[in-house]
Amino acid sequence: MIRNPVLPGFNPDPSICRVGADYYIATSTFEWYPGVQIHHSRDLVNWRLAARPLRRAAQLDMRGNPDSCGVWAPCLSHADGLFWLVYTDMKRNEGAFKDSHNYIVTCETIEGDWSDPVYVNSSGFDPSLFHDDDGRKYFLNMRWNHRGPGTGGNPVHASFDGILLQEWSPEHGLTGPVTNIYDGTDRGLTEAPHLFKRKGWYYLTVAEGGTGYGHAVTMARSRTITGRYETQPDKHLICAADAPDHPIQRTGHGQYVETPGGEVYHTFLMGRPLPGRFCPLGRETGIEKCVWSDDDWLYLEAGGSLPRLDVPAPFDVALAAPQVIAHAFADGVLPPEFQWLRTPFPDRIFRLDDGCLTLIGRESLGSWFEQSLVARRQEHFAYSAETSVVFAPDSYQQGAGLVTYYNRHKFHALALSHEPGVGRALGVLSCPGDWPDAALTLLPDRKVPVPDGPIEMRVDVDHAAQRFSWRSPGGDWQRIGPDLSAAVISDEGGRGEHGSFTGAFVGMFAFDTSGQGHEARFGRFAYAPADAVRARQPAPEPLP
Repeated sequence: MIRNPVLPGFNPDPSICRVGADYYIATSTFEWYPGVQIHHSRDLVNWRLAARPLRRAAQLDMRGNPDSCGVWAPCLSHADGLFWLVYTDMKRNEGAFKDSHNYIVTCETIEGDWSDPVYVNSSGFDPSLFHDDDGRKYFLNMRWNHRGPGTGGNPVHASFDGILLQEWSPEHGLTGPVTNIYDGTDRGLTEAPHLFKRKGWYYLTVAEGGTGYGHAVTMARSRTITGRYETQPDKHLICAADAPDHPIQRTGHGQYVETPGGEVYHTFLMGRPLPGRFCPLGRETGIEKCVWSDDDWLYLEAGGSLPRLDVPAPFDVALAAPQVIAHAFADGVLPPEFQWLRTPFPDRIFRLDDGCLTLIGRESLGSWFEQSLVARRQEHFAYSAETSVVFAPDSYQQGAGLVTYYNRHKFHALALSHEPGVGRALGVLSCPGDWPDAALTLLPDRKVPVPDGPIEMRVDVDHAAQRFSWRSPGGDWQRIGPDLSAAVISDEGGRGEHGSFTGAFVGMFAFDTSGQGHEARFGRFAYAPADAVRARQPAPEPLP
């Protein structure tokens, strides 16, 4: 069986592509660098991270991009012996305007060196590229209307002003007329267009209802590529809006794929909310099996519009068990699950040498430009993470340690710093989402002095709660700080669902707001799902 989500943790907007027996899913990475995640599978059950293709400044520079901007909604396809990747670099999200620049890059192989980008347009976001069977190519995106409803915008969609289609070629770029091919349904907020062709029909998949709990996958079709497109009789192929107790929520934004044997599936983004309706794992990737009806419309195999947790797979194959993942940074290569924020110049913020990861203290945890934070996705509701740091700060303006991070105003951090009258000390910094420009020190009068030498740090997360601990090497773990709300580190935490599109990360950070670039050396990092932790050692004291 396929177990949903197939890509747990922050992996939204899945675009799926099959080449022979190989399946690839591209997902959005927003402000995290390198840009776009591409996972590979041969069975639709087990997936591995194969590439992040946008990895140099010519392709992507997100310094200054606000939270939840950057790379939106990639589209991955294969034609003419090449992989084609279309993506948006969103420069502004909040307010009436969206500055959304759309590009195309290509490569002969997924894991190869992708081309410099070709700019296409900026009229809206969620771009895709369709390769017709006559060799012609068409570019699609939703159009953003900054005037909103009542000033020319579609009254149902507000600023979402339909799906645009225009012919495109590598030689000439966009050519011919721009056609608005679909306005969507009364659910509104129509976006994320993907086209495919079957039996003379052009089928259009879109997302509707916003990326929250009203999200949906909607399908339409036309005999001609320029439409107009008629909507599927049920309107929505996938939607959980009317089933608030269903374990899979926020379903939408996906793409159709066929297996070599003719079975059909559709990807979708999804969320798994905890009680109180918050999603620390962000928007994840799911897959459902579908069937074609006699009316040549696509429906879920199980009927209705609710996707299942367990879905029949094309092959009888076992799902790999969760494992403890530990790194000592000895090989001089950043492990593939780690990313950093915004900058295409990682040598400014970290290096790997002498068997450790050295972070160079730069701007604060609240920076939009250059912060030294290297982290990996949270993929489980309960996990532990540990690291070891060597750091000799001489000012309270210097800090380094372990952080659970959503964005610049939603994080908890255990920081090793220097306090006047105390010396080297540990403290907990928290920004609970209601103040976007600063962190609140939870223990202003109880900084914990620590001895010289390495300090080991640990965070235990159990659904809605988390706590930090520390020790000197060989010593016992000691609690530090209060129990913290992990609900803050979620899409809905703090300022809420609007404008929050990523997911929880856990990782290492260093800052030096004095501008001196003080360095912190991290000797190891381990991430362990709760089940793997219990198998390895006695379970820690339960969180409340």
